[in-house]
Amino acid sequence: MAEMNSSSCLSLITLCSVFAILYMNSAIVAVDGKSQTVGKVLNPTKLGLKKEKLSHFRVYWHDIVGGRHPTSIQVAKAASTDKSATGFGAVSMIDDPLTEGLELSSKLVGRAQGFYASAGINELVALINMNFAFVVGKYNGSTISVMGRDKVLSEVREMPIVGGSGLFRFARGYVEARTKKLDSKTGDSTVEYNIYVFHY
Repeated sequence: MAEMNSSSCLSLITLCSVFAILYMNSAIVAVDGKSQTVGKVLNPTKLGLKKEKLSHFRVYWHDIVGGRHPTSIQVAKAASTDKSATGFGAVSMIDDPLTEGLELSSKLVGRAQGFYASAGINELVALINMNFAFVVGKYNGSTISVMGRDKVLSEVREMPIVGGSGLFRFARGYVEARTKKLDSKTGDSTVEYNIYVFHY
């Protein structure tokens, strides 16, 4: 009989604890009579998200390392970076011009702002994290965010689009990078980026 009472007491205590937790949660949710939930389901059309489309852009990325006005500046490296054949550990911040044509003198359409870092010990691989910030036409002020692995010596490198802003909100897709010019003395390069992006 004593065991039965202990068991019953334990069940009663557990049940009371559960009710107390539920009561406290309901008090937090409805302190002022209104729901205090953090999120809610939205209607995408109310945000202007009517129909998703796929767009293609081609821009030329000019990474200027040398000269009086570099657009790529090394900001960090490891103690062993200078001894590494791949420059492993070096990090460079960029504010590279994006142009309509292959030549730097062609029409400026945006800037590539972010960084790249040497991420390969045994091969030339960079971690790329940058925003294509457009400055022309209806895309002025909109951005496309790219983050991925750039196997530098490959003819074509593919990296994902991880987001965007402005007219590229909810962006997803990928870019293909192809090196068009590389100056072995200065380290300057021109890369063609083909951008395939789903957006609204």
